[in-house]
Amino acid sequence: MTAIRESAQPSLGGWFASTRRSLNRPLAPYYLLLGASALLLTIGLMMVLSSSSVWSFRTTGSSYTVFLRQLTWVGIGLPCAFLASRLPRRVLRALAWPALVVSLVLLALVMTPLGHEVNGNKNWLGAGPVRLQPSEITKLAMVLWAADLYARKEHLLGDWRHAVVPVVPVLALATGLVVLQGDLGTALVLCAIVLGMLWVVGAPGQLFAVTVGLAGTAGLYLAATNEVRRSRMLNFADPFKDFEGTGWQSAHGLFAMSSGGILGKGISASQQKWGSLPEAHTDFIFAVLGEELGLVGTLLVLSLFGVIAYAGVRLALQTEDPFVRFMTAGVVVWLMSQMMINIGMVLALLPVIGIPLPLVSYGGSSLLPTLVALGVLIGFARSEPGAAAALRSRRGRRGRTARGVTAVARRGS
Repeated sequence: MTAIRESAQPSLGGWFASTRRSLNRPLAPYYLLLGASALLLTIGLMMVLSSSSVWSFRTTGSSYTVFLRQLTWVGIGLPCAFLASRLPRRVLRALAWPALVVSLVLLALVMTPLGHEVNGNKNWLGAGPVRLQPSEITKLAMVLWAADLYARKEHLLGDWRHAVVPVVPVLALATGLVVLQGDLGTALVLCAIVLGMLWVVGAPGQLFAVTVGLAGTAGLYLAATNEVRRSRMLNFADPFKDFEGTGWQSAHGLFAMSSGGILGKGISASQQKWGSLPEAHTDFIFAVLGEELGLVGTLLVLSLFGVIAYAGVRLALQTEDPFVRFMTAGVVVWLMSQMMINIGMVLALLPVIGIPLPLVSYGGSSLLPTLVALGVLIGFARSEPGAAAALRSRRGRRGRTARGVTAVARRGS
């Protein structure tokens, strides 16, 4: 037994050492971002198909309607993400102000007759079957604009006023427009982006306290002045108090999560998706995932988000380009805060505020900006000096190998 333990210890130590060496390689953030994003997108497609099949059949006569729409958005989003990964940084930065203006204009247009109300929130824009949610585009636009502005003002950020103006007022304007649409979930994510960007640029702690206090006060006021929101705030910790009312969705989400066990019931075996769980393929898709894939599946999804966060933080710390640092930090804060809000909502740790799980939930308005943002980060990771040199070296070795094989083939003939 002693010999077995002694042989196992070096093996385990060797595995950790090998993993550490792999993570320290220049291309590690590139491969981690690419692999984790691809796996989350694949899991998302699988879960959208499973969780939406019953609802799709009841409403359209086909179990594949929602899945095919999501697949279409993936088909649009992947080329956009690839293009974003190849755009030079100067082009990205040139798009910052136009993106900001367009996003604010779209948010304002939602308040006109062009806006559409869905589930009590007037936060959609469009005509006929073509609709989009401008608040989702705003997340990417705000991160891009703030990163460009902070990069230009890097030498002035020692003064907290330059960290606040004009980023905080503009983000407050966008958040206010989103709140007027009734979308508190997206407003909360935008507030998280503001706090994350302020932390990255080194804003003083007092500023955080003031910002959190103002945001918390505004949130409590908005919740208290709306009957549905007030009921959700009072009952989210114990949804069974109002099981037949505002607690219905949270309670059935907990039923789904608790019935999955360790390994889950199996793909497409969810019972809650048959009508008990509202928004099973959008806001509460994590509940269906927990029911069908169990604790193992939920931990896998959390681990993949953790990989994206690790790779993003690693990239932000090692880069010498301030724009890359701020942009990467903003995207990581955006995706991680949205993920935590969504999962907290499903687990009844937060009120139900209607926000999708990035890369997993159904919805093109959320998926497309997320894919573009991750494409930008992947492009940053592969263009870092060490990563770019490693890629050139690898291509050179492949070229020499191919030429050697060709020469051998010619001599043999």
